[in-house]
Amino acid sequence: MNVFRLLLAAALCLSALVGFAQKGTKAIQISGVIVTDDDIPQFIPNTHVLIRSRGQGTISSSDGFFSIAAMPGDTILFSCIGFKREKFYVSPELKDEKGYLMTITLVRDTTMLQEVTLYPWPSRDRLYTELLAMRPQTTELDIAQRNLALESLKDRARAMGFDASEAARHVMRQQEQSIYNYNRYNGLANGGQAMLLQLSNPFAWLELFESLKKKK
Repeated sequence: MNVFRLLLAAALCLSALVGFAQKGTKAIQISGVIVTDDDIPQFIPNTHVLIRSRGQGTISSSDGFFSIAAMPGDTILFSCIGFKREKFYVSPELKDEKGYLMTITLVRDTTMLQEVTLYPWPSRDRLYTELLAMRPQTTELDIAQRNLALESLKDRARAMGFDASEAARHVMRQQEQSIYNYNRYNGLANGGQAMLLQLSNPFAWLELFESLKKKK
């Protein structure tokens, strides 16, 4: 029993001495920047900087800067999404230093995922059924494409009729065609062609009008 008490007292004294020794140890301000391992390094913001043994931590700034107070013998853990973790051991040789500057380089950690096909319905057959029953909404683009279709334009042109100039040209073409057909029927193909040329010749019409004026 006395031996147990002596051992317990020795353990308490030892723990007290260790506590006093730790209290007498000065903390070291560890500061630095966190960058990528690219050819042109870039600052990594929002990186977690943690001393797990003491539950102490911080986060790097938008420029990748961090600063944390650590004790000699601590291990600082750096972690960020998309990068592999990095550790830094605070050597006891730095116990006389008030501050320490460093650069932490994190290596990118890219994970390639397998291809996944997502369906909005529980089965492919159900998807086909829903697609066939679907009535897509008509947009202005659909209406414009229908209005500009070739057959639609032809139907609109036939329904619009002729204006004054188009009607005159249409009558002239009909007259020329009737004269040509008449001469073809009477075996005067060349004469019909010549007559058509004369009908379309403005100088011939001018001579006709001049002759009519002279007769009056």
